[in-house]
Amino acid sequence: MFFFFVGGVTQQVRQVLKPGAGRCIVCGSRADLVEYEKVLKLFFIPVWKWPGKEPLMHCNNCDLFFPPSFSLPPPPRESSRSPVSMISDTLRCQFCDRDVDPEFRFCPYCGSAL
Repeated sequence: MFFFFVGGVTQQVRQVLKPGAGRCIVCGSRADLVEYEKVLKLFFIPVWKWPGKEPLMHCNNCDLFFPPSFSLPPPPRESSRSPVSMISDTLRCQFCDRDVDPEFRFCPYCGSAL
């Protein structure tokens, strides 16, 4: 008899503590300071949830969780926008690595979902 196990532990955002608190260490997009929870899934169904120990940074663009100590400085405020700061407010496509307007849901260059 063979038993095939499909499942694992994932992380998901429970509550946003401070939106735009820093930048992602992978794609450079805005990252939020969040409380998170770990979720045990069996056959892709959540079975058990428990809270994480410390707040983490979470990137909405590439769905990465990382410690606040590794975060890049937050993007400049809206009032001090310059051509240089406008570049930091764009998202980066995780597939073709090009700058994309944050209002887009799909990359205009390769068509992947953001």
